[in-house]
Amino acid sequence: MKTVILALALISSLTLFSQAAEAKGCLKGAVVGGVGGHLAGGHGVLGAGAGCLVGRHMANKKSKQEAAGNGETPAKQ
Repeated sequence: MKTVILALALISSLTLFSQAAEAKGCLKGAVVGGVGGHLAGGHGVLGAGAGCLVGRHMANKKSKQEAAGNGETPAKQ
């Protein structure tokens, strides 16, 4: 029970103090991570959070690679 409360506190603090994020990559990663976390022991929410972070990272990486290939400068966030 303590770990659930700690996880919820961590997630809520990250949500309250973070900037608005673009959804590019996050939604797909959250779905995949949520399903994987659920199947790996009932940790769907933690899996969704981690999947969102990974999906967002991969989308940023792809965006930078595409911008470098087109001769453009990548947009800063």
